Order: sequence, then C-alpha cells, then structure tokens
Amino acid sequence: MRVLLARRLSRVLSNCSSSPSSPTPTNALPNTLSSSPWFAIQHRGAKVRGSDVRLGNVIQRKGRIYQVLKAQHTQHGRGGATIQVELRDADSGNKVTERFRTDESIEKVFVEERSFEYLYTDGDTVVLMEPKTFEQIEVSKELFGKAAAYLKDNMTVHLQCYDEKPMSASVPKRVTCKVAEAQTPMKGITATPQYKRVLLDNGLTVLLKTEQQEC
Repeated sequence: MRVLLARRLSRVLSNCSSSPSSPTPTNALPNTLSSSPWFAIQHRGAKVRGSDVRLGNVIQRKGRIYQVLKAQHTQHGRGGATIQVELRDADSGNKVTERFRTDESIEKVFVEERSFEYLYTDGDTVVLMEPKTFEQIEVSKELFGKAAAYLKDNMTVHLQCYDEKPMSASVPKRVTCKVAEAQTPMKGITATPQYKRVLLDNGLTVLLKTEQQEC
C-alpha cells in the first residue's frame, strides 16, 4: 500500500513540474496597438529600417532623442539608396542632418498624443489649455511649423509628447478660412487647368483652381 501511494504521489509531482507555470506578461502590448503610428504608452526599442523613417517620427540616435523634420530618399547608383534626414534634438532643440542606409536598423520611439484647446499666440509662444483640467501650458510656435498660420480661437490641436516633453504639434486636417483677396482669373479657352492666387484672412497666399464659369 505504501509503495502504491508513493508511486501515485511521484506521478502527481512529475505532472506538476512539467506543466507551464509562467504567467502571461502583463506588459505585453496588443499587435493592433503597438503597430499604430502613435499610441499612449511611451515605449522604446522598436526597430525599423532606415527606409521606413518618416517625417514626424521620433527616434533614438547615439543615446539622444530626435524628431524627424525632413526625410528624403536618394539613389547613388551602385552605391545603393540612402535616406537623408533633418533631425531636431529633443533636449537642446539643435538641428542636425544625417544620412541612413535604407537597410540600417533605427530605433523608433513611440510617443503619447494629447489634445489641447488653442487660446492665443504671444510672439514665438503658443498658449494652450487642457480641456479637462483647464490647465494652461506654453509651447514653442515652431512645433506647429507652417501650420501655425491656421491656428484659430478654441481650435482643438494635438501635441505629440515624449517623457512629458512636446515633440511636435498639429492642427485639424480641415480648416475653414476666409478669402481676403482674390486675383482676377485670365479669360480665354484653354485645355489646361487654370489657377488663381488667393490671399486668406490669415495672411497666407494659396493657389486655387479657377472654376470654368470664371473664365
């Protein structure tokens, strides 16, 4: 009887030791979340190829964090293709130009996107408000680039932040502007599309396609 009980106990212990006991990591990210261009968890260590680096990306390079301001692909014949990028240092704000091989491994940094309400611009500073807490923050106008001209009162804008530090800013894809002045279209019949210069109320000049009835 004792021998039989010992054998059964041995089988139970053997089965327990062979069964998987490691829990599923709680910090594992779903594929759909980590594959999106921006997600709310700051995460480092995602490797991408140089050919996949795009405008607005945040990368780690030589121990520093940079935002990609420009990215241009170039072909060098037998020398292979490269990508020339203009980078802005997240800490100093200094801009540098570097060249990556298209197959070079680059560490991409994911950032958090937050929504704010635009209040006003004071020189080179843009004042925003957090809509839930009503807390006001100041960011550099340079973060918006040329899109700063489209800022309007109470507009919802987006900041891309890394380690609580704004890296870039964007306005809505569609913005309503008023025409302050329009160039008189040229009369005549032509097969090619005609354009006219239009001055907007924000001071920007754009080209608009001339409607057929205006010619």
